[in-house]
Parts: sequence; C-alpha cells; structure tokens
Amino acid sequence: MPDQVKDAPVVVVLMGVSGSGKTTIGMMLARELGWDWHDGDEFHSNANRHKMHDGIALTDEDRRPWLIAIHELIARCLRDGTHTIVACSALKQSYRDMIVIDPVKVRLVFLNAPRALIAERLHKRTGHFFDPDLLGSQFDTLELPRDAIEVDVSGAPEEACRVIRQRLHLAA
Repeated sequence: MPDQVKDAPVVVVLMGVSGSGKTTIGMMLARELGWDWHDGDEFHSNANRHKMHDGIALTDEDRRPWLIAIHELIARCLRDGTHTIVACSALKQSYRDMIVIDPVKVRLVFLNAPRALIAERLHKRTGHFFDPDLLGSQFDTLELPRDAIEVDVSGAPEEACRVIRQRLHLAA
C-alpha cells in the first residue's frame, strides 16, 4: 500500500443518492490508492433489492439490517487497520451516525450533483436493480450531511477522485 498521511482515515464512505457515482468513483479511488473496496449494495437483502427494482422506496425498518451490516464491515476494517472505500447512500444523519464509528478514522464524502444530471445518469444506467423513478424519494429522504466533505460530481470521475484525495490528504 502506498504511504498514507499519518492522520488519514482508515475508511472513506462515499455517500449520496443513487446515480451520484458512488460505485464508479469508489472503484476508481480504491484502485488509485491500493485500498479495499466494498459497495454497500452488496449488503442489501434480496427483499430490499426486489422492492427497489419494483419502484418501492425502502423504509427505515428495511434499511436497518443493511446499516448494521455496513457498521460491522466498517468496525472490522477499523479493527484490522484495513484501508477501505465503502459506497453507502447514508441518506439520513441517523444512518451516518450508525456507521461512522470513529469520525477521525471514518470519513464521509458526500457526492453531489444537480438532480437533473443524476436523473439523466440513472436513466442511462443498465443492469442495476434500482428503479430510476425512486430518485425523487431519495432526494426527499436525503438530509444534507453536517459532517461530510462535499464533492461536486458533475464532471469526470477522475476529477472527483483527485478532489477527494486532495481534501482527505491521501497519496495516490
């Protein structure tokens, strides 16, 4: 693993609505840094995936087991000292409070772009279980984070990665 700044986080959580680029940017950033990568979508139950595919917004109760699994993943990464990028929508502050175990070692990066651009990206995306018609419910649920670095993802993913590395003092 490349040398990291002493105070750099161990886990970076990329958060935002569906279509904001969490997976694309997360995979690219993990590759650039030589860190592990986990997509939060991997932790959704089949029932949740089916709901989202059918255009049914998830409730807090639906999300609870998913958030517990993400919490456990992050706890394991911290315990093992495994530098990791995690994609997790983390739309509400209560969700973020649940997964950010140590705010020094776990840093949130809010991937943000205009709603119209995200909607356009979602409609072009193929092979994903998320129904693009749910984007409105995601924006309705989104509570702007008070504890995250905000990165505009309107441009190229490479630019977003550069900004994230710079703002978190991460060497590529």
